[in-house]
Amino acid sequence: MLRIMVCALVAGTLAACESAGPIAVGQARYEVSGVEEGDMLKLRAGPGTGYTIKAGLPNGTVVRVKECSRIGGTRWCEVALDRTPTMTGYVSQTYLTRL
Repeated sequence: MLRIMVCALVAGTLAACESAGPIAVGQARYEVSGVEEGDMLKLRAGPGTGYTIKAGLPNGTVVRVKECSRIGGTRWCEVALDRTPTMTGYVSQTYLTRL
């Protein structure tokens, strides 16, 4: 009986984790890097290139990552600017380096 209860508990926990969606990264600080000279990382209104560009972030800009999820072939992160936390949007994780 105990074994059945443990198995049911484990199965329920795994199912809950699987349906939870994207993994939260928290408020970790990252720096924009790897953007070509003369260009900027686009801060977008949503997770994809079809969304409106809200701002351009040059290399060295510090952001706080809220969460990341894969959309198509790109991993998109919801971020807030470190110095202006009310400015939020989405960027490609490719151009973020953890501080």
